[in-house]
Amino acid sequence: MTGAPWTAVPAQHGRRFVVTGATSGIGLLTAKVLVHRGAEVVLAVRNPEKGAEAAAGMTGPGRAVVERLDVSDLSSVQAFAERIGDVDVLVNNAGILGVPQATSVDGVELHLATNHLGHHALALRMLPRIGDRVVVVSSNSHHHGDLDVTDLDWARRGYQPYAAYAASKLANMLFLLELQRRLSERGSSLRVTGAHPGTTATAITASSGRGWLSWIGSWGHHLVGMPVWRGALPTLYAATMDVPGNSYVGPDGFKEFFGWPTLVGRSARASDPDLARACWDASVRLSGVDLSLR
Repeated sequence: MTGAPWTAVPAQHGRRFVVTGATSGIGLLTAKVLVHRGAEVVLAVRNPEKGAEAAAGMTGPGRAVVERLDVSDLSSVQAFAERIGDVDVLVNNAGILGVPQATSVDGVELHLATNHLGHHALALRMLPRIGDRVVVVSSNSHHHGDLDVTDLDWARRGYQPYAAYAASKLANMLFLLELQRRLSERGSSLRVTGAHPGTTATAITASSGRGWLSWIGSWGHHLVGMPVWRGALPTLYAATMDVPGNSYVGPDGFKEFFGWPTLVGRSARASDPDLARACWDASVRLSGVDLSLR
């Protein structure tokens, strides 16, 4: 990136956003900045009380609205999508990392259910009412992801929490690729963009149930990584700047760990059109939600 670092989020007056997981970390900062820049932001959160606390700390000409959404629960996703109305931008941000092996209420491995499948269903259910774009928040960990679409529940493999997380982040990237392909094929003007925060220590690991990961989630931001406001900049860039569909934004520094937002590359697996179609088909089978455009 040349010149001054990008921090100037354009004015967003008259625009409406949905941000999932907006009570902490990247989601909270993304929502705060959007409200400050004049947008109406729907905080799509699992805990409405925490959502109200988050909304109370947001200032500016925009406003924050709190709506309940448990993205790991497909019935919650459907109910949210049916009542939310028109939006300009959906930011699929909510996520978990490093939790012990568990399944969602729908019987899906919990990392995949939360980080990918619920967001797949949410985006497709909301798509007819999205005016501009879908933003997929992924992770550098997608480079380590190995998505076995024939064993998404880890029945044949020994479960490893980080491997499950990385696989779900690879699924995010494949969703970005395949949804944009399908939209472009149909002549839609909607676009799908992606972002990752580099090394930004947030509270994503605080509920992992593993002591050292929880400690990092609670205190690591004091010791390592970019401050959360900087980690949120790639998401804000992907959500507000005029970039083409299938763009992926991350930090411009060494190995994309640190830096300022710029367009970045992705792993070979994240660019594999056959794997993207296989991931799409598996997600449709699990969620019951496929692409529909009005």
